[in-house]
Order: sequence, then C-alpha cells, then structure tokens
Amino acid sequence: MPIGRRSAIAALALLLAAPAIDIRNAAASDFPSRTVRIVIPFSAGGAPDVLLRAVVPYLSEKWKQPVVIENRPGANTNIGTLVVTKAEADGHTLLFTSDGTFIFNPMIYASMPYSVSELMPVSLVATASAMFTVGTHVPAKTISEFIALAKSKPGAINYGSTGPASVQRLQMEYFAVLTGVQLTHVPFKGANETVMAMLANQMDASIPTSSNVLPHLATGRLRALAITTAQRSPQAPDVPTMQEAGVPGYETYSMFALFAPARTSSETVKKIAEDVAEIIMRPDVKAALADRGFEVQGKSGAEFQAIIDRDTIKWRKVIETAKIREE
Repeated sequence: MPIGRRSAIAALALLLAAPAIDIRNAAASDFPSRTVRIVIPFSAGGAPDVLLRAVVPYLSEKWKQPVVIENRPGANTNIGTLVVTKAEADGHTLLFTSDGTFIFNPMIYASMPYSVSELMPVSLVATASAMFTVGTHVPAKTISEFIALAKSKPGAINYGSTGPASVQRLQMEYFAVLTGVQLTHVPFKGANETVMAMLANQMDASIPTSSNVLPHLATGRLRALAITTAQRSPQAPDVPTMQEAGVPGYETYSMFALFAPARTSSETVKKIAEDVAEIIMRPDVKAALADRGFEVQGKSGAEFQAIIDRDTIKWRKVIETAKIREE
C-alpha cells in the first residue's frame, strides 16, 4: 500500500476515535443530566433513611438536579436491590443500603434474584454503632441481668431485626454465640418497625442502629443496655460498651454505602464518590451526622471493597457457628 494512502487511513482512524474518547469523558463531566434516583431497600425512618435524607439536599444543590429517595423495602432488601441491578448503568439510579445486602445475603440465601457482581461499590458513606436495647417491660437493666434472664428460660425472649440476613440479626446471633443464650428471632421490614414494637411492649429486645434508639432514651420508653462499638457514644455516655458490660471480644458496627449498577463507567462512579465525600466531610454536615450516631467515612469504591472482603471473613464464622440458614 502506498505510504500516502496508509497515512490517510491512519489519520482517518484517529479522527474517528477522537469523538468516542470525548463522549466517554463527557459522560462523567455531564453527570447528572437529569433526576438522580437513590433506592433504599428499607422502610422510611430506619438508619439508612435518616442518614441519606441528611445528605440528599446537599447533593441536589451540588449537582443542580433533583435527587429523590425511593424506599423499596421487602424480601430482605432483595426487592429494592433488584430494581437497581436492572437499571440503566449511567449513575442516575443508585442503591443506598447496609451490610445485609452485600455481605450477609450472599452467605445466607441459597438463591437470590441478584448477584453482588451486578453491583459496583461507589462509596462507604458512614458507619454507625448499634445499641442492645430492651423494652421497659423486660426486667433487665444490665447485660448481665439480661443474660441471666435469657438463660433462665431458653427461647422465651424474642428479638427483632430487619430480616433473616440483616445486620441486626447477625449482631444478636453474635451476642448469643458469645454468651450462650437462646433467643427467638422475629423479622420486621425495618428498624423503625422493630423499635415501635419494643415501645409497644410487643418485642423484648433488638440491636438497632443508635440513631433509632437515641430519641427514645431520654423519654425512658426504651432501655439501652450496651453499645456495640469499642468506644462509648458521646450522645449516650452512660451506656457502656458491650465489652465493658461483660461480653469480651464483642465489637460490631453497621455500614451504609452507595452502589451503582455494575456496568456504570468508572469515571461516573469516581465523580459520585468524590462529590459525596466532599459533602459529608464538611464540618457542619459531619457534626450533624455525628449527632445522629453516624461516623462519616467517605471511602472510595476500592477502599470499600477491601473492607467488604475483610468483614465477610469475620461474619462467615458467626453464620457458621450460629448455624444461620435461609428462613
């Protein structure tokens, strides 16, 4: 082939390739171009809902587009999660969820309508402590008294969670494994419903996220026996840690994170993660979330994946020891 013709073909190839590169870059720089929908696979009023609603107004302001929250509870987060895995992979439909979706469900359920491989980690937004809480009808004011009560009548005390594979259930089963008690599990659609059941003296115990418990401690309508993290909460300094309360080695927390459909471009995912991190690290936002019991993280997708891998190993041991199976 003559040199001149080869040069012309090469130049044409470069010309044709340039717009494609520009389009890919534009996909991230133009995001979002319309309303962003964030699906929460839990009912309104739970910890993920409380956290995200504190952040969304700032996201909408930053993106100059509406950001709407869609609560799609049910089937242990499978209903809402499935919606996102089937959505267009352009960043305009996201999932905001907790540990059960990306750690516990895959280990407990023999089959699911989605695979975690269909989700791309965007950002670990925040973590939160939880509180071992009982209704005021329960005659136990300390963890030691609760353990003694539970051992005196195995299986008679019930506890609520947001589903068979929820962090609330795993945290309670972890407690049961370490203390040797037998409790009866009752699943609810969300943490808010569990708390309401305890307030109505229809549920004995639960380990909800601290944000769900704190508003009720001052009224005396709920009793927090311990906090799950290694340090006490500034919002409830009189509540001991689980280890201080007499359960050595007990330390857990909840994770709240953003995911996108797996096919979403890395540029768009990076932009979302960076924008969310910038907002939650603002001193006023960070302080407001701390008052609700959240510790902001702002981890990137890669950093978050490493945490998922680490925690999966820890919780697999709990699941196997407690013999937790699909219900």
